[in-house]
Amino acid sequence: MPGPVKYTKEVIKEGKRIRWPHREELIPMIVVVIAIAAFAAIFLSLEDATAATLINQLKNLFGGSAK
Repeated sequence: MPGPVKYTKEVIKEGKRIRWPHREELIPMIVVVIAIAAFAAIFLSLEDATAATLINQLKNLFGGSAK
C-alpha cells in the first residue's frame, strides 16, 4: 500500500496520538501569542518609521534628488 493512501493513514494515526490542550490551557497560550505578535508589529513599525526618517534626512543632507 505505497503512496498517498499509506501516507494519509499514517497522518490520521499520528493525529489521534496528539494531546490537545484543554480550554483552560489554550486561552492563556492564545493571549501570549497575540501579545507577542502585537509587540512585534509595533516594534517593527517603529523601526521602519525610524529607518525611513533617517534615510530621508541623509538624502536631504547629501542633496539626494537621485532616486
